Amino acid sequence: MNAVTYDDVHVNFTREEWALLDLSQKNLYKDVMLETYWNLTVIGYHWEGHNIEERCQMSRRHGRYKRSHIGEKPSEYTQCVNVFTYHRHLQRHEGIHTREKPCECNQCGKVFTHHSSLRIHKRTHTGEKPYECNQCGKAFVCHSLLRKHKRTHTGEKPYECNHCGKAFSQHSNLQIHIRTHTGEKPYECNECGKAYARYSHLQIHERTHTGEKPYKCNQCGKVFSEQSNLRIHEITHTGVKAYECHECGKTFAHQSYLRIHKRTHTREKPYKCDQCGKAYARHNHLQVHKRTHTGEKPYECSQCGKAFSQHSNLQIHKRTHTGEKPYECNQCGKAFSSNGQLQMHKRTHTGEKPYECNQCGKDFAYLGSLQIHKKIHTGEKPYKCKQCVEAFAHHSHLRIHRRTHWRESLPM
Repeated sequence: MNAVTYDDVHVNFTREEWALLDLSQKNLYKDVMLETYWNLTVIGYHWEGHNIEERCQMSRRHGRYKRSHIGEKPSEYTQCVNVFTYHRHLQRHEGIHTREKPCECNQCGKVFTHHSSLRIHKRTHTGEKPYECNQCGKAFVCHSLLRKHKRTHTGEKPYECNHCGKAFSQHSNLQIHIRTHTGEKPYECNECGKAYARYSHLQIHERTHTGEKPYKCNQCGKVFSEQSNLRIHEITHTGVKAYECHECGKTFAHQSYLRIHKRTHTREKPYKCDQCGKAYARHNHLQVHKRTHTGEKPYECSQCGKAFSQHSNLQIHKRTHTGEKPYECNQCGKAFSSNGQLQMHKRTHTGEKPYECNQCGKDFAYLGSLQIHKKIHTGEKPYKCKQCVEAFAHHSHLRIHRRTHWRESLPM
């Protein structure tokens, strides 16, 4: 039996002719065409290309023209004039317009428009992953995920940004990237109003309000607000550090850590503050710095109300209430509330002085000591006495000087 082509049965209208039809005539056109396709399919005819929806460009144009040019509101049944080869495809398509979701999961109650979507969803309960990559063996719940995964092997990136030419393996990643050009941030926190370009970033941010930490380490029980932080933490149990710096030999558990570390050698600081021009090697350091301009302190102690610009500082502060000192020196047993304090203390044992003056070469164990020392070279004396004209390079010297005024005030 010869194949029936789309043009054999399709009645074409020009845009002008279509505009002259009233709503009932347009409905009749659609019904007649659908019935024709359906009847021919039932008696055994097959369609070239197998998908009339893809071939029906004129019908789509009519649908768009009808809605955009004459402002006609589609009825419950006549939402568009897309045409389908099989009746079940039409029924599935109409669910988009009615928002009907007749397929319900009997395990969690979630509902879906199509039975195929429900079938894929059920695999999240059963753990079934029938689509396996023939290169690495990784398995997936649906074929589309496998197809996306295969691009990690082929390097295929079919979605290109028309702003900068950057290419992506997934369309969703391109959509997110485009927001870096447009500045669009459609996901807004309903508690503080902060907006994000990605929904996942909003979800992570919302946990700063709720305190939720859904990711738990199954070895030590420590919980995290982000899955990436859990993955990083889990390596502390295995001790694996696969990424080595070729310049100094230092090893890291993650490639991102190595990339950041390399900037200590190159002195690269790609993240620049647009208010004062100060630059940073890490993006999160820039974010923290910006709070010195805005005065933002989003992390508040629930016990005393004191607020901090960094979450880590809040964690350290809370230990002043609990008395907790989890960082212990393995040489003398002295304990500290923060890792930074422990690292500084260890220098009393090792004699390490990592901070060098670039003017005279003198070394210091602490950054604060170097900063104080530099004032010798600059002549800066920022600490002024309020009772006389004396000024000092160090605050401790000002304190000593104030005692001379106190003694002078004593009765003879």
